[in-house]
Amino acid sequence: MTIAKVEVERLSLTSSKSFDAIVAALKSAVGQPDMVEFFRETRATNSFPDLERVVQRGLGRTDLMLFAEFDLGDILRRETGSGTPKIKRFVVGNPLIMKEMVKHVPDAGSYAPVTVLIDERPDGVHVSYDKMESYLLHYGSPEALAVARALDTKITTLLRECAG
Repeated sequence: MTIAKVEVERLSLTSSKSFDAIVAALKSAVGQPDMVEFFRETRATNSFPDLERVVQRGLGRTDLMLFAEFDLGDILRRETGSGTPKIKRFVVGNPLIMKEMVKHVPDAGSYAPVTVLIDERPDGVHVSYDKMESYLLHYGSPEALAVARALDTKITTLLRECAG
């Protein structure tokens, strides 16, 4: 068994926008395909160009899609009977971007698609993202790092837009 330490850089923005406004901005920027249908279609393709077409149809204007959404706050609110906290985790990405990273660093599949966390706190709404470059840095692949940096730029631009 091998254990490696991975130091992760977290980008965190604090916004005065409402939680719901930030969530709506994020969701409007990423594709939201029906994931059961999306995976059925991708498995049914017979060529890479066919697969690319299916993926492209599922992407939003940011070239990203929403894979899953977890309302973590709902669980906590049910426990306390309160209207707070509001915390949502969004799993977003692009299978074609993931493919490029995994081609060079198979472990990149552990980190992609990425997580965006949006949570409401007393000082505002926090939008957080763990940078892909930091996950892949210790693998030493310039090719994977170039893809990771481009993904980080895409995600951070999106988050600044949503929180700004």
